[in-house]
Amino acid sequence: MDHDVVVREKMTERYLLNELDPGIRDQFEEHFFDCPDCAQDIRAGAELVAHSKTVLAETSEDAFIRPVPARSKPGWLDWLRPSLAAPVMAALLLVIVYQSLVVYPRLQSALRQPEVLPWAQVNVGMYGDGGPTITVPAAESFLLFVRIPSDGSFVRYTADLYNHDGKLEWSLTIPAASQQDQWPVRIPAANRASGSYTLDVSGVTAAGDKKGIGKASFELQIQK
Repeated sequence: MDHDVVVREKMTERYLLNELDPGIRDQFEEHFFDCPDCAQDIRAGAELVAHSKTVLAETSEDAFIRPVPARSKPGWLDWLRPSLAAPVMAALLLVIVYQSLVVYPRLQSALRQPEVLPWAQVNVGMYGDGGPTITVPAAESFLLFVRIPSDGSFVRYTADLYNHDGKLEWSLTIPAASQQDQWPVRIPAANRASGSYTLDVSGVTAAGDKKGIGKASFELQIQK
């Protein structure tokens, strides 16, 4: 069984919830015995279930054994009463446990995995309708290779990305290098719409003076 299919189909969570068909379940068990990432997810999920049962059992007992005298008027601190605070604290604890045992290890594992990103090259100063087109899956990151004309008078550059509505998405500082005229910029994942995007680049001198260098545009197509 392919690991990408396991992640895409959320088979780890479905396995723990006993939602997999018998045939798929057998294939998944064969897979996670040989896959350290899936095995870690299974162990973390099992620990989460065990912690949840313990916390919920203690919470239910505390909520019903320790009654709170009735009050004539509800106050804004009523949520701190044991009968209400205990379930709230239990829910918060479950969130913390889940993040510690499942979410963070999975993010660390993803950071160690190589990834091929969509990319395009833009040339600052060649602003117009002739920019490149880049196709990106929805809510995914991509790379821009930004070519900036060499100019020894600048110590750094600033780049501003404007979306298809002309609104500023982010600003980036790029250190100048005398032997370099191209910088790879990773565009972070976001819920973007298809359309024309513009990168506006300026140079900054050692004295802090800012001078516009040029703009570059590219057409973004969101693949759904």
